[in-house]
Amino acid sequence: MKKGEGQASGEVASRLIDQRILDLGDWRGEALARMRKLILEAVPEMTEEWKWGTPVWSHHGIVTTGEAYTKVAKLTFIKGAHVPDPTGIFNSSLEGNARRAIDIREGEKVDASAFKALVKAAAALNGAAKKKAPAAKKAAPVAKKAVAARKTSAVKKAAKPSGAKAKKR
Repeated sequence: MKKGEGQASGEVASRLIDQRILDLGDWRGEALARMRKLILEAVPEMTEEWKWGTPVWSHHGIVTTGEAYTKVAKLTFIKGAHVPDPTGIFNSSLEGNARRAIDIREGEKVDASAFKALVKAAAALNGAAKKKAPAAKKAAPVAKKAVAARKTSAVKKAAKPSGAKAKKR
């Protein structure tokens, strides 16, 4: 499958990721292979996927993607801005409100225990968000009724001219 084609998960995705690592054939492939191993050690229930022509690791939603560029191998954490990073391992995409990334340059090694802690925290964040989602959906109809009631009340108030007395019947 060429970059940008289709999506896959499970065994098919794992084979596509294997092939991407082999195709790179240099330090970037080695870096992605090492980080992949750490991701799967950190969260054994992680699902490997292939989306947008790139490796994706998911657990209750996307945790991280693995890309290879000319000068860096990059791991982008979709909700990285919300993941604690006490060791400062995130070194790219630091300005946004959602994602954070780790750029790995040739010869660099990422601290394995710090990286695994990030992966675990990101997976836990996805799990927590998934547990909250059903409650939010149940509350939505109540919120809609409250908004509708306020609109109705506001319309009734607006229909009555200010200073005018209501007629008694």
